Amino acid sequence: MAEPTVGTTPPRVLTIAGTDSGGGAGIPADLRAFAACGVHGCVAVCAVTVQNTVGVTGVHTIPVETITGQIASVAGDIGLQAAKTGMLATAGIIEAVAAACDDNGIGRDRATPLVVDPVAASMHGDPLLATEALDAYRHTLFPRATLVTPNLDEIRLLVEHDVHDRHGQYAAAKALHALGPGAVLVKGGHLTEDTDGCLDLLFDGDTFVELPGPRFDTGNTHGGGDSLAASIASGLARGLGLEDAVRFGKRYIVEAVRHSYPLGAGHGPVSPLWAIRPWWEEPGR
Repeated sequence: MAEPTVGTTPPRVLTIAGTDSGGGAGIPADLRAFAACGVHGCVAVCAVTVQNTVGVTGVHTIPVETITGQIASVAGDIGLQAAKTGMLATAGIIEAVAAACDDNGIGRDRATPLVVDPVAASMHGDPLLATEALDAYRHTLFPRATLVTPNLDEIRLLVEHDVHDRHGQYAAAKALHALGPGAVLVKGGHLTEDTDGCLDLLFDGDTFVELPGPRFDTGNTHGGGDSLAASIASGLARGLGLEDAVRFGKRYIVEAVRHSYPLGAGHGPVSPLWAIRPWWEEPGR
């Protein structure tokens, strides 16, 4: 007689994003974070990039009907406890994703919470989206988001706030929240004032919560924003409230940056491997 299996179905989280052929960011980073956080990852591919640790040299967008079909197929059969977005590339894709979320019960005040990581700037601060795509984020997707998680360069593009210090974080949080999301996380990784620590700021329209953390001397932070949003979505899928899910994600990303590693000739990735038991080192393996 065959031995019975012992697995139980974990929470399910959908990433709606683009690929990274170098494996450090985008959908690969999301799936790495999902596994490390104990959830099952599903995907809706929006774009395929030609990318390594040095940069992006090509982008192929996926037809919107294929993107929305992926979302509906997963939500209808597997069911979702959370979803998050990454690189959406164009205004048309952003608008189609928003409509698909509506059709499948994804978003703030719906059964499935939605974390929006508005990928709008490169890690060097260069804009990645046209003006109409930024408008689609502001007016179409943000009002549907449970939480938005922009970095400081994306904040500059989205609400025209140059954030250099703690006071600027508070002002930016208010401006972003005015666009309609349930809550905003203003990340402090790129702050020029706070060189000793890394403080992220959560704002739900009523309450500010400061989330301090260490700052590491490394250039290997590729995929950090994707990984933070993915780990927060994992916390929400596991039934945590918003603040606790953000703290869950903060703990994950601190260790992922602490254990980041060099790769290729450019920026290496943050690492989920700290959370994985090295079973292959156990005696008898």
